[in-house]
Amino acid sequence: MIALLADAAGDGRLTLDEHAERVERAQQARTLGELAALTSDLATASAQPIRLDTRKPVAGIFGRERRDGRWVVPERLAVTVIFGEVVLDLREALLQSQRVTVLATMMGGTLQLIVPDGIAVEVTGKAMLSRKSGEASRRPEDPPETPVIEVRALALGGRVKVVRPRRSWWRGALNRRRS
Repeated sequence: MIALLADAAGDGRLTLDEHAERVERAQQARTLGELAALTSDLATASAQPIRLDTRKPVAGIFGRERRDGRWVVPERLAVTVIFGEVVLDLREALLQSQRVTVLATMMGGTLQLIVPDGIAVEVTGKAMLSRKSGEASRRPEDPPETPVIEVRALALGGRVKVVRPRRSWWRGALNRRRS
């Protein structure tokens, strides 16, 4: 954020007074929305350091919908899956709160969550002819302040799949050998 403002001042897109004012507002910002507004006129939407996701609920209806990259996950996110698939990749996402609730309505589809280490997932709700797979619970080694993604599912023939990217066996072996 500050780097983008500095680049804009260096390129002449901001005066020194505008730069100082925006840096001060960035330091005093309380929400991600306030931060995003500071650079909205300086870069295209895809080049923004913080992208607020203001789209409607995520819907995978007879198709596939994917949210990935650096995106802001709201405190409550509605997901609808009807004979399709929704993939929520949270590896680079910014969570707006410590507890995010995903309200999933599913019929014959799959909701896949790609979750990095350090985030717990809880799957609750009503299900008929449905299943969940993957590691979808709080692990004993998770500290109490661990962010939680709670999936409240209303599912008929759907599936909630939680995926944690694997660590490379080779990388782990090399790290053990070096120490």
